Amino acid sequence: MILVALIAVLFVGGLACWLSERFNPSLPRVIALLTVLLDFALMFSLLDAEGTSTWVAVFEAPWISRFGISFYLAADGLSVLLLMLTAFLGAVAIGAAWDEVQERSGFFYFNLLWTLAGVVGVFTALDLFLFFFFWEVMLIPMYLIIAIWGHENKNYAAMKFFIFTQVTGMMMLVSILVLAYFHYLQLGSLSFNYHDLLNVSLTGEMGMWVMLGFFISFSTKLPSMPFHSWLPDAHSQAPTAGSVILAGVLLKTGAYGLIRFAVPLFPEASMAFAPVAMTLAAVSILYCAKVAFAQDDIKRLIAYTSVSHMGFVTLGIYAWNEQALQGAVMTMLAHGLSAAALFMLAGGLQHRIHTRNMPDMGGFWPKVPKMTAVAIFFSVAALGMPGLGNFIGEFLALIGAFQANVTLTIVAAFGLILASVYSLWVLQKVFQGEYNNRGFDDSHLTDLSRREMFYFAAMMIGLVWMGLYPQIFLSMSEPVLAQLLSESAQTMVTSLEGGL
Repeated sequence: MILVALIAVLFVGGLACWLSERFNPSLPRVIALLTVLLDFALMFSLLDAEGTSTWVAVFEAPWISRFGISFYLAADGLSVLLLMLTAFLGAVAIGAAWDEVQERSGFFYFNLLWTLAGVVGVFTALDLFLFFFFWEVMLIPMYLIIAIWGHENKNYAAMKFFIFTQVTGMMMLVSILVLAYFHYLQLGSLSFNYHDLLNVSLTGEMGMWVMLGFFISFSTKLPSMPFHSWLPDAHSQAPTAGSVILAGVLLKTGAYGLIRFAVPLFPEASMAFAPVAMTLAAVSILYCAKVAFAQDDIKRLIAYTSVSHMGFVTLGIYAWNEQALQGAVMTMLAHGLSAAALFMLAGGLQHRIHTRNMPDMGGFWPKVPKMTAVAIFFSVAALGMPGLGNFIGEFLALIGAFQANVTLTIVAAFGLILASVYSLWVLQKVFQGEYNNRGFDDSHLTDLSRREMFYFAAMMIGLVWMGLYPQIFLSMSEPVLAQLLSESAQTMVTSLEGGL
């Protein structure tokens, strides 16, 4: 029941935020923060839970029995890590919106909490129809967050986000229905249960097409080249809290989908497609790092760097060995913190000076020394400084990928060099050099408040913890990844024996 409670708390808290606005406009943000902190506290019970196999919590109840659909939720070490990241960054997002969102605040926090509820559902659903339901639950509230509380070109950005996600989501739904249909043909019953669908044998051209439905949907959310173009627009136009959730949480649902569903359900097709996927990952790393240099909008620049770094996740997943997968998971966690922090910094700067245009900035260090120190830390983290979580993730991903494809790994490694260059370039443009306040009123250019410093300090501690003591996180995900590797290998052997 704990998994049901995690989702229900967020749904109910969202409704309470919406209704409380009529009594006090400041009440919704307090309710939202308490709701997320309660959810975060409940998640700690999963760390001590003892379940069967790798699953630490399971809940299953009939839903639409006629079509083999059940309300099936389960959590293992991988799910728990991502659930805790979701709750943690949910609290950070509320902190980012604390002073920024004044208009219709109740409805804003309603959408924020329902987005988080959808994410929690995605990370725990093991019925594929239920998984798709939660996948869609994430979409509408985030669309509204961008469309209502976004910036000057918010309608375009929100619609682009909606179209990209909705169209590719429909492709995944078709693939899910085809998979369930083949379960009916091969095993005599309709089922959307993840464990049942692992027994479906889909090989050859049909297997490849059905797998691509999953891959395109997850790669669009990740995002990866060439499905990435919605992200810079969404990030640049979203309010700060929206950018924090997008970068820190929603992108991770795409990576999670690849690890949990796309490869294990179609191991043969996925391994045949792996060279293409790894090539797309390497291109994403280099191309988006290069495009970042052409940006004057600081949020668009961070968005492109985010796509570049998530390329290491795709690279690690399709190398499909334990080191590479561990690297992918660590990169997901570390990138969630570093990218969320950078977007929170950029959003806080925009809230103060009402511009995202870097040529109008410069020499801010003496004015905002605490903000500068925080920016240096997270920029250095993003470029992969040893001792921080991002380094562990990208290092493991590259080591694992090297075992699978030497050439593409070498190409992708150049992304680390480009990351160093653009990170230092942004610091120089914004915080160093001669003071520049062209195009904005600097009377509101104030340093970070105690509340903001608290959130940034929490994310700093998280990255240092991951960098210096990664074994805690690696130990939680290791049994899950080992089982996924074993199941996919067994499925491939069974398929080959069936072919013979």
